[in-house]
Amino acid sequence: SSVQCFSTCQSGKIRFVGESQRQQQKQQQQQQDKCMEGKQCHGESCTGYLRRILLNKGPPIVTSRVTETELKIYRVLNKIDQLVHNVSFTHMNHTTSAGKSRATILNPKDKYCIGDSLTIQLDMSNYLGNRKNYGGDFLRARIYSQELNAGASGRIEDLNNGSYHVHFTLLWEGKVQFSLLLFHPSEAVSALWKARNKGYNNIIFMGKFANSTHETYTECGFHLNSSGELCEYLDQRDEEFFYCVKPPYLACGAFIFLHSTNRKHSYLEHFEKPLFDRSRIGAQIPRNFDTLEASRCESGDAPLKEKCKIGMKSPYPSGYFLHNEWNPDFCKLLSFRTVDEINACLKGKIIHLLGDSTLRQWMEYLTKTVKTLKFFDLYGSGQHKELLALDMDRNIKIHWKKHGHPFVTQFLYTVKDDAYVTRQIDTLAGGPNMVIVIKLGQHFRPFPLHIFIRRVINIRQAIERLFLRSPDTKVILDAENIRDISSDMERFSDFHGYVHYLAWKDIFQGLNIGVIDAWDMTIASAANSIHPSENIVRNQVNMFLTYIC
Repeated sequence: SSVQCFSTCQSGKIRFVGESQRQQQKQQQQQQDKCMEGKQCHGESCTGYLRRILLNKGPPIVTSRVTETELKIYRVLNKIDQLVHNVSFTHMNHTTSAGKSRATILNPKDKYCIGDSLTIQLDMSNYLGNRKNYGGDFLRARIYSQELNAGASGRIEDLNNGSYHVHFTLLWEGKVQFSLLLFHPSEAVSALWKARNKGYNNIIFMGKFANSTHETYTECGFHLNSSGELCEYLDQRDEEFFYCVKPPYLACGAFIFLHSTNRKHSYLEHFEKPLFDRSRIGAQIPRNFDTLEASRCESGDAPLKEKCKIGMKSPYPSGYFLHNEWNPDFCKLLSFRTVDEINACLKGKIIHLLGDSTLRQWMEYLTKTVKTLKFFDLYGSGQHKELLALDMDRNIKIHWKKHGHPFVTQFLYTVKDDAYVTRQIDTLAGGPNMVIVIKLGQHFRPFPLHIFIRRVINIRQAIERLFLRSPDTKVILDAENIRDISSDMERFSDFHGYVHYLAWKDIFQGLNIGVIDAWDMTIASAANSIHPSENIVRNQVNMFLTYIC
């Protein structure tokens, strides 16, 4: 049961508070902090640092008690916090240097066969050439063949002494090349982790309010430093919160559009910023070997794998590319090479795509490939408007809708029909002909991690409710993908995406769902773009179709 400190706030989805109420809530929050300091998170090792991360909501607050959801957030945060080395940055010379580090093959062989395991040891050194004696570097490893359009991710094992083992499986016949990258040194990882969880000032949201006679913009966000009245957009059940400064002469219900920009702000210390110079991001680690050749040493066909089905566990790495085709390690994909095969699979199905623009790419690919799928105009506005495509003859319906706050974009989008993914799922009846695909993460990177963890926990609970009423509904989760190396690292580094990936896998484990590991697929193919290429999207859709047919 929850640790009860105070009663919950007044219910009500939209309301605004004055300064006197805000002062009362602030005092109540301070009392709650004292209450929480005396608790041990039900026996778990919740540090004061992790408490501060979660309590960094600021008044007005959604709830004034430690809820079961918050305890779940603590547990996930605590797991991730244990993986991030708390390193003090003193001088650039003492940080990990890709150029001074070395990669060697453990137990090299004269001949390598398809299916062999290969382990590479990375010994990391600083810019002075001295060996590092602790881990925590953010690394990225893949094998590939440009000639074969092949690629696979490596599993990285941190030995916590400055060395790492990278585990590969040789999966194709022919040349094998290596990419071993130091994405961030441990000092930069530690700085990013601390900076991310300090607050909400990396992004500024501007909301448009309007009625028949007035319109104006005010600042919105998860926490506002304003002495004025605030409009609260709260979901009491799911403990979700978003605020806007209340405009004069307009009601809180007149909130109709939103957009965002990067704020000129940084939580990094000024001396930490050189850690994120472009020349230090994704630097190659030198190795004492070049390429390898893998041979087909055994005759006969490879063992048959079962068709990919909902509920199968996806390992890491989960597969590999060969001739631009994704091959899962744990199951077999069906072939959907023709429009007729795709139509036969989609016939009679209602498909809901809930998430960000990388999931909207699926919608764009399917409507481009299947000409009989026609967009039905919902009369929305903006680049991120709700999309609906129909094939009336085959009774196919595909619907895309963006996820709720935060949605980071400079383009105005409507909030009139905005809904969190959890609430969207709650409105669906489900059934054997319905498929739900969920993807989110990129828009959460500039904000404290507890925002993302809370959302994923709530989505899991919504899926569990869906399965209670309609256990035959198919639900598929698409993991977050990597993005451009030129991105603003404090806000959008792939390290933030990686901790999302860890939290995502932890929270969703045990559910009867299908998984498409876009994180693995985009590392394997070096798809360093927030919007992966059409070939990546095609392979994701192919796996999706295999799951549902």
